[in-house]
Amino acid sequence: MFGTQTRDVAGDFNPRRRSTLWNTPTASMPTTTHTIRYNTGKKSLFLMSVKFEDLYGFMVEGNVDDVNVLNEVRERIREQGRVWWALEANKGANWYLQPKISSNEGVISVTSLKLSVLTNTITLRRLIRKGVPPVVRPKVWLSVSGAANKRSTVPETYYDELIRATEGKTTPATRQIDHDLPRTFPCHPWLNSEEGQASLRRVLVGYSFRDSEVGYCQGLNYVAALLLLVMKTEEDAFWMLAVLLENVLVSDCYTDTLSGCHVEQRVFKDLLAKKCPRIAAHLEAMGFDVSLVATEWFLCLFSKSLPSETTLRVWDVLFNEGAKVLFHVALAIFKMREDDLLRIQHIGDVIDILQTTTHHLYDPDELLTFAFDKIGSMTTNTITKERKKQETVVMAELDQRIRRLSSLKVDG
Repeated sequence: MFGTQTRDVAGDFNPRRRSTLWNTPTASMPTTTHTIRYNTGKKSLFLMSVKFEDLYGFMVEGNVDDVNVLNEVRERIREQGRVWWALEANKGANWYLQPKISSNEGVISVTSLKLSVLTNTITLRRLIRKGVPPVVRPKVWLSVSGAANKRSTVPETYYDELIRATEGKTTPATRQIDHDLPRTFPCHPWLNSEEGQASLRRVLVGYSFRDSEVGYCQGLNYVAALLLLVMKTEEDAFWMLAVLLENVLVSDCYTDTLSGCHVEQRVFKDLLAKKCPRIAAHLEAMGFDVSLVATEWFLCLFSKSLPSETTLRVWDVLFNEGAKVLFHVALAIFKMREDDLLRIQHIGDVIDILQTTTHHLYDPDELLTFAFDKIGSMTTNTITKERKKQETVVMAELDQRIRRLSSLKVDG
């Protein structure tokens, strides 16, 4: 039913696949204000706290300084939009959808390449790091991630047939999905609606049948939900989820054993020791395991930790440059609070600092500047070698765990 067949990427109209699922809200003024007191030694500071909806319908709460940062970010988004429109006027509509060259270890080969293709690739990489305007984000993501090409290899009716084939079927994956739906961004008005949860369920259940080895893993609900808000259609969100799990991220991150996730955590710990040695040594002396915070970052791709626009700026680069971006960003969060982390002596304080930092990172440029300028380069080849080394250790530990559980069952 779901065999390979080449088709035109555009496809025909289908209400469920092509219609807009929800409308992006316009930037709103604060809806609630109240004063909160912060104790700072001998003095108490009184700051006005405000709540308002962001570009993707999430309720944001912060102080006046946070609001000022968000206003600056919105102005930069508008300015970046003007840059993209100017390039469209110069290079032609949808120039960024043209075939691009792939880079290897950050070095782009110019052999047998047209200069225009090379120029567009370099321009696009630079533009994406500065942020993709929300209005073109769906098209850009589908193109640079390879999702559009992946979708073009199957029949045009693939998604609709897949969803029809899953209707009424119950599996361990569908039961867990149904359990997690009400807990997925419950404060978002559309995602908490009957329509929103039905759409999210179809995407998650559909993928669980597409790849039974992955099925469903907690964390994917947050990723898929944010993809729906950005992509606007179920089918586009589905293919972005597919390309993430099958091409962008390391394999086995979301399988039953989470072996890929365990590998990434070990790689991250080693990178932290190399890139931020003082922090790593201090945390190790405290007995703090960085996976306590980083596991959720990697499984949810920061969607539960960072503000929505900051998360999507990370995803802009992730879809274009690959999974190494997650390491850059995770290291940057630690590096940004290096002085504070080195002063504290309690594990709980580490978690508080990192959670507070991520939840208030409303300025994506600040984070990405640290991620790429302060952390320095990390080649895909270096990370791949580190993964292979850690994979051996992780698989040995998992095998030992399975043997131990088997022996306990026999003894029982």
